[in-house]
Amino acid sequence: MPYEAKNFDHLLGTPGFSDQLLKNHFTLYQGYVTNTNKLADILAQMVKEGKTGTPEYAELKRRFGWEFNGMRLHEYYFGNMIKGGKELDKGSAFYKKLTEDFGSYENWEKDFKASGTMRGIGWVVLYLDPIANRLFNTWINEHDLGHLAGSIPLLIMDVFEHAYMIDYGLKKADYIEAFFKAIDWSVVVNRFNNAPKVTL
Repeated sequence: MPYEAKNFDHLLGTPGFSDQLLKNHFTLYQGYVTNTNKLADILAQMVKEGKTGTPEYAELKRRFGWEFNGMRLHEYYFGNMIKGGKELDKGSAFYKKLTEDFGSYENWEKDFKASGTMRGIGWVVLYLDPIANRLFNTWINEHDLGHLAGSIPLLIMDVFEHAYMIDYGLKKADYIEAFFKAIDWSVVVNRFNNAPKVTL
């Protein structure tokens, strides 16, 4: 069954994000969905044709994770945003865990934003390691390098240039401030609460 692009038009009109920026970003996301489906179909056909030993198969197999993560990370990203933002419940188990692992909310925010302002393209992900029950802010290079195996993404911020340059030019820090005002913390808390308990 092919993947279908989700509709995030409800984000249009979000303060700090022009409609042009968001529409361009939605189109780019839709391209990842299309390419994920194309690669899945091509790879399946190559298996049927006995072409798994070819360089072409190997390169497309490597490419699949890049396209898939490009699709899924955008879905997490747009999914943890809402027009006007939604405040974090300071009485939630997630908030308590955040302050426990980082010392304070302010420490966590400082680390997350600092990760986002680093040079380079990619993503910042607040991960829950369900085995050790620990939270980490993680830099993901491109879409596929730096993920913490088995960990659950709770909050995702896109820091590729396409996420902000139309509106902010090189002022990535200003974009990050706008993103924080658009976070739907209820979604993040829900991801934390629904994270599976895992043992090795």
